[in-house]
Formats: sequence, structure tokens, C-alpha cells
Amino acid sequence: MKYMLIHCIDEAAERARRHDGTGEADGIPSIESWLEEMGRRGVLRHGNRLRYVSDATTVQVRHHDLLVSDGPFAETKEQIAGYDVIDCIDLDEAIEVAAKHPTAWHGTIEVRPIAGDHCGSVTSSDLDAAS
Repeated sequence: MKYMLIHCIDEAAERARRHDGTGEADGIPSIESWLEEMGRRGVLRHGNRLRYVSDATTVQVRHHDLLVSDGPFAETKEQIAGYDVIDCIDLDEAIEVAAKHPTAWHGTIEVRPIAGDHCGSVTSSDLDAAS
């Protein structure tokens, strides 16, 4: 089953961590080691890092009016920093894969099953499968 790992971080804390060089020296695994292991295991399908939220643009359409604004829609302490799509046997394996990612050590990773095979193929039963 495919899962999306949604990486959420506190960008201010990450900037400070990058500035002072903390990370792997503190026992946090490197992204390179995670990518190597997940590639070897064959579970990583694709993923990418997002630029900081200050580069975001929010798009909404309300009553046929286009609303475009700079920055994120929600004001929260954590922001979405990136994602990975993994293909695992079950949720237990997906959790194990997420727990090994460096983001899990200083942020939050949401593990969410992907509904359907591609955009437009999702049915109501796909969305309600876990209910």
C-alpha cells in the first residue's frame, strides 16, 4: 500500500539547527543514510523538500472570485516542509520507515494512506476505507 509521509517542522528551529550545525552528531540520522536504506529496501517511490513557507502562495476560489495571497493559509508553529511517497506492506512498516527519517527526530511526520491509483480514480469507499 502507498503512503504519503508529510513532514512538518518548525522552520525557525530548523534554521537555528542548520546555523549551529546540530544534527547527525547528536545521533540524528542523516537524510542521505535514510535515502540509501529506503532505496535499497525498495520502499521509496519519490519525495522532495519544499522551500520555506515564506515562498508559498495560497490560491482559493470563493463565489467565482480568485483569491491569491502570499504565505500559508494557516498560522501554525509547524509548517509542511516536504513529503515522501512510500510503498509498504502495511501501516506498521510505514510507521517504521517514518520513524527512521530525520524529520521524526525534530519535527512531526504524518503517515497517510494514499487513496486510489491516480488523481480522479478515488471513490467514496477509498476515502472511507479506514472509517
